[in-house]
Amino acid sequence: MFALDTNTLIYFFKGIGRVGEHLRKTSPSEIGVPSVVLYELEVGVALSAQGHGRRLALDTFLQITRLLPFDEGAARAAAAVRRTLQQAGSPIGPLDTLIAGTAMAYSAILVTHNAREFGRVRGLKTADWF
Repeated sequence: MFALDTNTLIYFFKGIGRVGEHLRKTSPSEIGVPSVVLYELEVGVALSAQGHGRRLALDTFLQITRLLPFDEGAARAAAAVRRTLQQAGSPIGPLDTLIAGTAMAYSAILVTHNAREFGRVRGLKTADWF
């Protein structure tokens, strides 16, 4: 299973990089969108001057992929991520912590172009489709 980070989906919707190529090679059943990523995308749609087009694109994408809820397992995994990084003195952003925890709870590979932040999370598998 692949969990898509916010930047990966933004690149896909804008046709930047090779994200679309990777998505075409991957079964939709293997693609998940963490609910925190959905939140970030919804904020983008709400604030966008092209909100209608972005709404259609997002809704269409969500119809064929799986939503990964921020549930009990994700909350516990995210708390462990925060504790470990905070103790090491190298925390990442709060929403990135929740995204990492969600990916870990679902045993997913997080697809992100943000290796600087997510690379510090021990045990988190990542891929960059950019």
